Amino acid sequence: MKVLITGGSGLLGQYLNIFLSKKFEILSLYLNNSGNCIEYNSKKVDICNYRKIFDVISSFKPQIIVHTAAYSKPEIVEKLSFYDVYKINVEATKYLAELSELNNAKIIFTSTDLVYDGVQGSMIPESGKINPISVYAKTKFLAEQIIRKTTDNYIILRTSLLYGLALNNTSNYFTYIFNNLQSGKPVRLFYDQYRTPLSLINASILIEDLILKDVKSETINFGGLQRVSRLELAQILCNVGGFDKSLLEKISMDDVPEVIKVPDVSLDTKKLQAYTSLQKTIEESIEEIIKYGKN
Repeated sequence: MKVLITGGSGLLGQYLNIFLSKKFEILSLYLNNSGNCIEYNSKKVDICNYRKIFDVISSFKPQIIVHTAAYSKPEIVEKLSFYDVYKINVEATKYLAELSELNNAKIIFTSTDLVYDGVQGSMIPESGKINPISVYAKTKFLAEQIIRKTTDNYIILRTSLLYGLALNNTSNYFTYIFNNLQSGKPVRLFYDQYRTPLSLINASILIEDLILKDVKSETINFGGLQRVSRLELAQILCNVGGFDKSLLEKISMDDVPEVIKVPDVSLDTKKLQAYTSLQKTIEESIEEIIKYGKN
């Protein structure tokens, strides 16, 4: 089976390159940072260059398009022009959905848990209230709606906080925490925002399994098994990795004015569990991350 990956040099994309290439023939697309794409079948392509994207898909003929490319960091996105964000997060997604329909391919789209309002309670089901408060989340939800109107051969993954060791010129807060703890440096962590974090390794394995299960026409909460704050996630990291918990500094979202405040977007993942049994606990995932990092 042929799988096209957009955002192949991104945080999740580089893990998808590693894991999906084991089972499928992949073509990974990147633009600026090549990441690990150059170790795999890849092309440097701007996903807003529709002529080029058309040619790539027509030539490669994928059965699956895993679309991860986006402006994806909410606080950074808020500082950009809305048009620039819309062009990438919505317009390019619309064109990829059209091409997937034209080529009889399935599109797997990584949306976000931040489409929920964050104040309706814990463990939100897919039917939960939609009320995105950031530009990032608003454009992701607009893209969801367009995909559903364009094709019925889709999986929309409302992706929770992804954690793990960032690869090749990417970054995330978990890597910052991990490196600080290894160096004996303190880390400031929110105690008052709750999510259901999913490791980058586990996310890649779950996407592989969803491809093999031939799921379609589904919007799925894509998170882990446990509802935790960032502080609690770091405490588990300390327990598993043998790090010093006294380095963890408890702070509130109110202590960081620029943070977009979403108190609780923890996800009910029963639908995901109905399709796959491969979700792992945070403890299991962190053991895997540490082992992967050593290798």
